[in-house]
Amino acid sequence: MKTLKDKIVQEGKVLSDIVLKVDSFLNHQIDPQLMKEIGEEFAARFKNAGITKILTIESSGIAPAVMTGLILDVPVVFARKRKSVTLSDDLYTASVYSYTKKETNDIAVSIDYIDSDDTVLIIDDFLANGQALLGLLNIVKQAGASTAGAGIVIEKGFQPGGDLIRENGTRVESLAIVSSLKHGKVDFLEEAVER
Repeated sequence: MKTLKDKIVQEGKVLSDIVLKVDSFLNHQIDPQLMKEIGEEFAARFKNAGITKILTIESSGIAPAVMTGLILDVPVVFARKRKSVTLSDDLYTASVYSYTKKETNDIAVSIDYIDSDDTVLIIDDFLANGQALLGLLNIVKQAGASTAGAGIVIEKGFQPGGDLIRENGTRVESLAIVSSLKHGKVDFLEEAVER
């Protein structure tokens, strides 16, 4: 997705060979027009998958998930990282390790919002080591629902998550696949071509 790649190059900050900061448009401040385009792209790629729900994880996955849900006209559910007093004990839960934050979080979704009749599209901002995506896939499995696939805004192709998830048989559609962050420069994989 050219617009996204251009935004990454113009506004993304390479903090190390493995860390790309995109908080000016995705992770802190949100560019609504870009999120709309991202939602349209995910909706186009998954339009024939029979999606009934979109699942993401708080908080950076919410904006692209909501825009995709708007276009596909389906509800968006987000997994919470911290237990809320309003969440009951009837939860699907999974443990997710964050390499960025060096901590494990239990994520949770109420059983009221995903069930065995659902076909779920998972949306997330980044795919690096795949732990968040594995946790969300686990929640879909606990619900007995089907997974249509995963829509990823930015995949770090040089980290193992993408291969791990694809080897599990999950369809992964990444809008920008970063092949390298070496020497402070963002390089993209050619496989992430325009469709």
